[in-house]
Amino acid sequence: MSKHVPPPQAPKDIERIELKDALEERYLAYALSTIMHRALPDLRDGLKPVHRRLLHVMRLLRLDPGTAFKKSAKIVGDVMGGFHPHGDQSIYDALVRLAQDFAARYPLVDGQGNFGNVDGDSAAAYRYTEARMTEVARLLLDGLDEDTVDFRPNYDGSLQEPIVLPGAFPNLLANGASGIAVGMATSIPPHNAAELCDAALHLIKFPNATAEKLCQFVAGPDFPTGGIVIDDRASILSAYKTGKGSFRVRARWTREELPRGAWQIVVSEIPWLVQKSRLIEKIAELLTAKKLPLLADVRDESAEDIRVVLEPRSRTVDPALLMESLFRSSELEARIPVNMNVLSHGKVPKVMGLRDILREWLDHRKEVLVRRTRFRLAEIARRLEILGGYLVAYLNLDAVIRLIREEDEAKPALMARFKLTDNQAEAILNMRLRALRKLEEIEIRKEHDGLKKEEAGLKKLLKSGDEQWERIAAEVKEVREKFSKKTPLGRRRTDFAEAPEIDVDFENALIEKEPVTVVCSDKGWIRAMKGHIEDSSALVYKDGDREKFVLKAESTDKIMLFSSAGKFFTLEAGK
Repeated sequence: MSKHVPPPQAPKDIERIELKDALEERYLAYALSTIMHRALPDLRDGLKPVHRRLLHVMRLLRLDPGTAFKKSAKIVGDVMGGFHPHGDQSIYDALVRLAQDFAARYPLVDGQGNFGNVDGDSAAAYRYTEARMTEVARLLLDGLDEDTVDFRPNYDGSLQEPIVLPGAFPNLLANGASGIAVGMATSIPPHNAAELCDAALHLIKFPNATAEKLCQFVAGPDFPTGGIVIDDRASILSAYKTGKGSFRVRARWTREELPRGAWQIVVSEIPWLVQKSRLIEKIAELLTAKKLPLLADVRDESAEDIRVVLEPRSRTVDPALLMESLFRSSELEARIPVNMNVLSHGKVPKVMGLRDILREWLDHRKEVLVRRTRFRLAEIARRLEILGGYLVAYLNLDAVIRLIREEDEAKPALMARFKLTDNQAEAILNMRLRALRKLEEIEIRKEHDGLKKEEAGLKKLLKSGDEQWERIAAEVKEVREKFSKKTPLGRRRTDFAEAPEIDVDFENALIEKEPVTVVCSDKGWIRAMKGHIEDSSALVYKDGDREKFVLKAESTDKIMLFSSAGKFFTLEAGK
């Protein structure tokens, strides 16, 4: 008979946790990570972590505007190895989007090679493309090495990365953003940088300015692909006040005359983020399914510029009506959602209006200015200390040389004899013999006086809030001039218009408008014949029947028929 063996006892240090609590804790951690470090942009520089890390690495690689391009593979590799260990494809996709002038209003990356196109074709692999920064990216990074922002350790603690960029360019609203986090999303359309600068300057001058006043400067979104916004001012203002809403954007089209009275419609701009190839494919499918009776054909004649040709069924079709039917059934009209959900101060997700976003961006610029000023003052103080030591050396040159030659430990002897600091003594000992000429002493005195004057100015700046705002306003004006509406990049691309009021029965209007002749015989037989028949005597009737009346009409007309029984009927002439 086998001896009974008791079941093994669980180790005493195991802690019991409810599954519900464990799941809640872990999912909350995941949600916070997604919100803070992936999907939502920081209000101050308008960037998500992957974009910020890309620009930081490009700065470390010295890929400034005007320098030589470097392979995208090198940039992606450095970002993944040093700062963003989340897969090379996601990093490269982010880099590509920053370089696409049809996706980003003000590209941050200057790309060389195939970076995709508006048809939706993907970019070439990163081993084939090259990149460097644009002027916009340089502005975002300007002052990064002057203690303007805080740094944090990277994922393995071996490097330091910026928590946010100085952001001299209003990137959040200028380039927009989109992303889906856990339980929240963001969708910010791009805007015109010159208009944003005008609004920011007004806000500096009048801190209590309302959203209504700021909307006089920021007319609405400005998409890289152009188009026409057809919302009324009230709905646009509501979106900017609350941070939520949407914009209806239509393609830009013109009527192009052809020989012998024919015409066609040419679409030159399509809504933002709509793939041209998919758009034409969709219109062709509707055409094949006979859901566009006014349209005969669609062709893509695009080269560098977009040119989509739409042929009407006949020259009598109303162009506005044809386009209205296409706007209703295809992506020639798109609704761009607005949900300005951003990380306020890099920590709190919040839906903010236009005024609050500009206000916080300006406050960030003020903090950057103050930190930069303090950094410069510290540099000046260090330099003045060294220059003070040099002047002591020049005034007592023979004694300094004799002391250095005779003393075994020259540094402490110098410090004791001339009451120098450690830094001053070290600088004197590191001087070159050629620096002992008289001219050098004059230059040092000139530099000393110049630094003293600059130091006084910076201290005055730190004490005066008004002077700080004047300096910020000057910086904003520089950005406005650089991206003014007179420049090719800065000109407004998206216009505003009201949707045309077409006062017709839309369903019946889709019937092709053409001349018909309605014929009714004496015995009550009725039919419609194509065209306007001038001579009705040639018409043939059944035996014993003859013409009662002949009516010229259009296929879209309604004809009311009264019967001898006292009833009446309405028929379409085309039927």
